[in-house]
Amino acid sequence: MDTIASLFSFITTPVSWVIVQFHTVYGAIFGPNTGWAWGLSIVSLVILIRICLIPLFVKQIKSTRNMQALQPKMKAIQERYKNDKQRQSEEMMKLYKETGTNPLSSCLPILAQSPFFFALYYVLSSIASGKTIGVINESLLDSARQAHIFGAPLASKFTDSTEKVAALGASLTDVRIITAIMIIMMSASQFYTQRQLMQKNVDLTVKTPYMQQQKMLMYIFPVIFAVMGINFPVGVLIYWLTTNVWTMGQQMFVINQNPTPGSQAQDHYLQRLLKSVTVHSEVRSRRKRSVIQAIVAKGADRNENERRFITGLTKAGFAAQPDGTVAKSDTAVAEAEGGPAQRRQQPKRLTKSKRHSASAQQGVAKSSESGDSESKPSLEKDARSGGTSGAGDSGGDAKPTPAGKPASGSARQQPKSGQRKGQQRPKHPSSKK
Repeated sequence: MDTIASLFSFITTPVSWVIVQFHTVYGAIFGPNTGWAWGLSIVSLVILIRICLIPLFVKQIKSTRNMQALQPKMKAIQERYKNDKQRQSEEMMKLYKETGTNPLSSCLPILAQSPFFFALYYVLSSIASGKTIGVINESLLDSARQAHIFGAPLASKFTDSTEKVAALGASLTDVRIITAIMIIMMSASQFYTQRQLMQKNVDLTVKTPYMQQQKMLMYIFPVIFAVMGINFPVGVLIYWLTTNVWTMGQQMFVINQNPTPGSQAQDHYLQRLLKSVTVHSEVRSRRKRSVIQAIVAKGADRNENERRFITGLTKAGFAAQPDGTVAKSDTAVAEAEGGPAQRRQQPKRLTKSKRHSASAQQGVAKSSESGDSESKPSLEKDARSGGTSGAGDSGGDAKPTPAGKPASGSARQQPKSGQRKGQQRPKHPSSKK
């Protein structure tokens, strides 16, 4: 304990001073010796610290987004060196160094709070031991020792003995019940926060070491808090429970308003945005316009959630503009209402048997048409000749036709296959055929 005090002595006095200032305010409302005055002072200290850490939290969000942007490259490295784990780790570290990304950035808020945590722990431990610390004098020390939260003194712990708890004016049963409830709530809030991050705000289609790290933290942190919690004073448990609830609410806000691309949270956010645009026919905030602008700029690189959003806009009769606004589009309305039906329908492909049947029918029709066309000219020619063929058959011998000329009224000889139509050139005498 003395080692911790020496390490964090530079912040012990400021922490004790902040607690005293808040106690002065709440003591005037609830009474200086009540647990509400001292408990709310600790809660207010947590809120003040977390407000100061907001810039660090923003940096953490940006680093997380960089990690998400590196997911495709990390997956490619995994596939390329899947049989060489050492080379895979080296390439991952090289990628982190080139892009300036820190995979442990999610731990930064916890690391930044650690000095305040140890300072508060030492302050409350000093109160339990009856020692003055920082700006807490004897009168404030007596007031803090009399303060109880639901029957448990601020300086009592789950592992305290009956005599020590009795010296603080409480019973061991009350202390253990209150501390056990607070430890469970503290661990559950930590687990829920990490689980919410893994299920809703992470692109689960890409498996990377970062994903495994987050999944491991989801189970390890609650266990660590549960084990360490039995040695924490009630005041420190109030501190950690408050900071976990703050983190959970802060995480909910980020997931709802700035989700990770490709995650379930992004799908829900874009569906809400689509509904808002459909109802109001415009994009009503600058942040939403920036989201649509980023989606339009991606082009073919959009993920499934973003493509579904653009399709929904088109069906609603809107077209997303490069500046993040939306505009009515008659083309989009036509395509959404009847565009596919107006397209040219492709003929249905027939089966082989049906194609053969249709071909046979076409052949019969063509042959009948050709027969009619050939018989019609010969009948007309017979009529013009005055029926000489009939007279020759009945009355006398017909004139012999000269060689090489077709007989009168006879059908013209059809050309053979592969032979051109019309009068054929006479063959050379030397030809055998």
